[in-house]
Amino acid sequence: MGNYLNPGNIGFEEIRNSQYVDKSGLIALINDTIGTKQKLTCISRPRRFGKSFAAQMLCAYYDKTCDSSALFEDLEISTNEKLSRTYKQHLNRYDVIYLDMTAVIGAANAVSAAGNKFIMVIDEWDAPIREAGDQPIVQKEYLEFLRSLFKNSGMTAKVFAAAYMTGILPIKKDASQSAISDFEEFTMVKPRKFGTYVGFTEDEVRKFCTDYNQDFAKMKQWYDGYSFRGVDSVYNPNSVMKAIRNDDFDSYWTQTSAAESLMGYISLDFDGLSRTVTELLGGVPVKVDTSAFANDLVTFRNRDDVLTLLIHLGYLAYDEKTECVRIPNEEIRMEFTKTIREVKRDETIRRVRESDQLIQVIEKF
Repeated sequence: MGNYLNPGNIGFEEIRNSQYVDKSGLIALINDTIGTKQKLTCISRPRRFGKSFAAQMLCAYYDKTCDSSALFEDLEISTNEKLSRTYKQHLNRYDVIYLDMTAVIGAANAVSAAGNKFIMVIDEWDAPIREAGDQPIVQKEYLEFLRSLFKNSGMTAKVFAAAYMTGILPIKKDASQSAISDFEEFTMVKPRKFGTYVGFTEDEVRKFCTDYNQDFAKMKQWYDGYSFRGVDSVYNPNSVMKAIRNDDFDSYWTQTSAAESLMGYISLDFDGLSRTVTELLGGVPVKVDTSAFANDLVTFRNRDDVLTLLIHLGYLAYDEKTECVRIPNEEIRMEFTKTIREVKRDETIRRVRESDQLIQVIEKF
């Protein structure tokens, strides 16, 4: 398997050597699934919300070819009495298969090594789905590959102690059902017990602001706005860290590859989507049905499908109780405002061109 088998702990070591927010409690949640029917976990969240950090942390923790005790000895997973119950039991005890699907194209076969079970960690699991949006055959073959690993209950139980997949999108649907139905899914619509690990919590951001003498009220205005059951405030971690490092509150959204074109989605204008965006910019929550979304970037049947995609991309915050979306913060508001201007500009240009063409036709007669 080359570099895909037992990647070691260097990635997490570099993370620990930087400014780090302790999210090691996630390990305890994965440990609780090992050897159970719930051992397959898929977590989706937007880009720059710490997906790869979590994946590298899990690799460092489980990989039996390295000693990661020094990296975790001061973290919650080893110091918190409730979380540390299974800490030593699983620390550096497994062969780990790590796949970053932005770099891996093709299929692989997993085989048990000397009777040991694998921990499988797949980062950016949905990259082939996103990048092959107009190639349904490629998508189908990729999903079949995942099914071959995780749908065969006999092989899955024999080979894998647990699997952790993370990406932007939830698992692609076949008709109305998940294409890999054995996975427990946790998304931006319903992260459930993983809500604390989607981004930075208010306490974590408040501590950063105190340590680095930053204005907490401004930090909240610019980067807060996501909330989940049991977690009232969740901040964009990438933007918080950049605001601290640069000592500047600004929109750092456009400096990421977070999104595929927001303008492209708004321009679809399903069911008056542009009018809906105007309402959102005015602070009006908008009701949305998230249930029919196909979990890809091309299958849009109505306004709700587009709005649901924007939830998963992090452009909109979703309230599970009211089933409404809103623009979460100032950073995202700036992106929507800029996009609306671009949409109107392009519409004006289109109309002018159509008018010029009409004049040319008239002049011929």
